[in-house]
Amino acid sequence: MNSELTKKALEKIGNPNILVNLISRRVRQLTSGGTGGRPLIADTAGLGAADIALLEIIEGKLDWAPIEEPAEESAEPSPKKRKKSAG
Repeated sequence: MNSELTKKALEKIGNPNILVNLISRRVRQLTSGGTGGRPLIADTAGLGAADIALLEIIEGKLDWAPIEEPAEESAEPSPKKRKKSAG
């Protein structure tokens, strides 16, 4: 992986853990050859799958969004039911 590309991609994403996960998932897609296995950038000659993923992030062709949790109806957790003990 090219360190300059990594720095530029990290500037876009902001969180190194998320960047690692994005690259990992995209490399799996690129190497599997199935749906989504084609690079989203034009010039890939001499590049590895991780560098392709980094360039896709840098060029804005690959992005992420956090998953939003559904809002609960009440702020208080529901009480847990206890089993009656035999005895």
